[in-house]
Amino acid sequence: MLDTQTSCLVVIDLQGKLANLMQERESLFKATATLVQSAQQLNVPILWCQQCPDALGPTIEPLRALLAGETPINKSSFSCWANEHFRQRLAQINRQQVVLCGIETHICVWQTAMNLLGQQFEVEVVADAVSSRTAANKRLGLDRMRRAGMGITSLEMVLFEWLKDADHPNFDQIAKLIK
Repeated sequence: MLDTQTSCLVVIDLQGKLANLMQERESLFKATATLVQSAQQLNVPILWCQQCPDALGPTIEPLRALLAGETPINKSSFSCWANEHFRQRLAQINRQQVVLCGIETHICVWQTAMNLLGQQFEVEVVADAVSSRTAANKRLGLDRMRRAGMGITSLEMVLFEWLKDADHPNFDQIAKLIK
């Protein structure tokens, strides 16, 4: 199970016009914002990645506003792992469980997940916080990740695993985010 002391959240490439082409984009944006806010409240480190921001544009608002205290990791590689700054930041925070959200499921999320799994990280992909331009590509990406050994989870599963107990001091705040 996920734990706030051993996990981190990686937000992948929710940028510009591309983000607005995603399937079920409104629920994707809401789920990602909820993950970010919950991670912040629970002191779970966040790594925020952007794919070629000069070409694709910045991370969408209001997500960019929520991440204002973080420094984005700009990359050209599809996999976050292929970026030296990403690997350095991941090493600095020293977390073994990596929770992934973002776009596109079958490209950047998939390649990042595969590279992390190959480096012996425990990878959990939040199915309702990833997307692709087509539902078929999202489904194929998630199916392939599942077959490769990644965990496929949901927003609520992540949050309640992080909380562990209804007596957690942040329970009420996080429960409000998912209502």
